[in-house]
Amino acid sequence: IVADSTGVLKFVDIVDDQTMREELDESTGRRQMTIIEDRDKKLHPTIQIRRKGKKGDKLREFIMPVGAQLTIHDGDEVAAGDTIAKISREVYKTRDITGGLPRVAELFEARRPKDPAVITEIDGEIRFGDIKRGKREVLVTPETGEEDERAYMVPVVKHMRVHEGDRVRAGDRLSEGPINPHDILKIRGPRAVQEYLLNEIQEVYRLQGVKINDKHIGVIVRQMLQKVKITDPGETILLEGENVDRVEFREINHRAIEGSLKPARSEPLLLGITKASLTTESFISAASFQETTRVLTDAAVRGARDDLNGLKENIIIGHLIPAGTGVHRFQGVEFMVEKSFYEEEILPLGDPEALLEKATAD
Repeated sequence: IVADSTGVLKFVDIVDDQTMREELDESTGRRQMTIIEDRDKKLHPTIQIRRKGKKGDKLREFIMPVGAQLTIHDGDEVAAGDTIAKISREVYKTRDITGGLPRVAELFEARRPKDPAVITEIDGEIRFGDIKRGKREVLVTPETGEEDERAYMVPVVKHMRVHEGDRVRAGDRLSEGPINPHDILKIRGPRAVQEYLLNEIQEVYRLQGVKINDKHIGVIVRQMLQKVKITDPGETILLEGENVDRVEFREINHRAIEGSLKPARSEPLLLGITKASLTTESFISAASFQETTRVLTDAAVRGARDDLNGLKENIIIGHLIPAGTGVHRFQGVEFMVEKSFYEEEILPLGDPEALLEKATAD
């Protein structure tokens, strides 16, 4: 934690053996003051930077997380750029390809993290409120008056990534922890969550020097965002809360607009690859993946029809895949080959002088 103002330090709620104790730093061999959690949870250690002088106006305030090692003392003078405290990083688990595969599975299955970070939904300035029941109120005040102020409750034990007066953008983390991809989708949209998943998955492979082209992961992530949830059915045949394919949703809305009807509204959905594969329009494709008996039984009960529009179902049936020249609209196309520029009379080998005379005459 680095000071960004010049002034005098003042410790608030930093009390020996209650919120701070002296510990031996194994890396340096020196004894340092370390912030600990208050058992009664009434004291909340903070360090203020105050202006020099009698008034001593508060310039900045830093919340000290549990485990922070202080490098200064109460009353010390600091300049912008001086270190106030250090936070020791947790010992990393094995970050090789085997240690990273559970992380890849978590991302591809779009699971919600166990202890996610709190992220802001709007752009604005940070302001801290009261502490209630072990949670700190973090207020985000928008720069313009178009939106209302948002309040977020963050557990006191969590390390804050922001400080009083900081400016944040929608989707920024307020506290430490993994980001929930569903929150990114809700706040910043499909494009942002695609980039997040792509970068996080690639990071695991980059650690081992494995190079994978982005297009391979991009194809999978695209399928994870293939469904939308209906929020307003309008004057269509869709139902509110129904999950439909993005392409089908566009076609139904296109027909509704042509008929001067109110189109439906939807919000994007992020599905894990397992669920996305089992909810595909083709029951042949879904049955080839998992739960074959259940998928086929369900299709039989519903009287489902498979139009063989995808790649997998056509491969299983033994048809040409609908790609390139195999696309249906190209099936009845006749190709006309024009006369080649080179299909002219080819002279037989003969006397070079005679050939030269003929060429000159032409």
